[in-house]
Amino acid sequence: MSRIGKNPVTITSGVTVQVGEDNVVTVKGPKGELKQFVDRDIKVEVKDGKVALARPTDQIRHRAMHGLYRSLVNNMVKGVTEGYSKKLELVGVGYKASNQGNLLDLALGFSHNIVIEIPKELKVTTSQEKGQNPMILLESIDKQLLGQVAAKIRSMRKPEPYKGKGVKFAGEVLRRKAGKSAGK
Repeated sequence: MSRIGKNPVTITSGVTVQVGEDNVVTVKGPKGELKQFVDRDIKVEVKDGKVALARPTDQIRHRAMHGLYRSLVNNMVKGVTEGYSKKLELVGVGYKASNQGNLLDLALGFSHNIVIEIPKELKVTTSQEKGQNPMILLESIDKQLLGQVAAKIRSMRKPEPYKGKGVKFAGEVLRRKAGKSAGK
């Protein structure tokens, strides 16, 4: 039995979970509504304030999906109650970030600025305090979309191993290299 899959998802107060046609799980909460398709082999039951997922056999495919869909439903329940956020930090001289609505404008040392349109499901804020690196804060109820957009922004200028310049997640520990050794 999957250790993750066999644990039921507790539905917090103010959240409703419904299983519709074609195994589509809909989670509504104070922050919004999320939908997720669940494979037809996995059975989803909502009872006594908990969501239980069951698999038909012990095949590798069923075991993999069992834990996956339980985690996805759990992330949806947590997302509509608390929400998720990611902070990105721009390390480098002249690196800047600004936003107008959901348009993110990045100056990352290239000859031109990079403009990224952030999906409307995400809320983006930028800040730049004196003596601090510019920060980008992304907030959403959808954990998958949030991680995907944050990874896309990071891929614009990944941190390099010598000076650590680039876009990194706040709190990310970079593996640094020594560089050239000094002359004789």
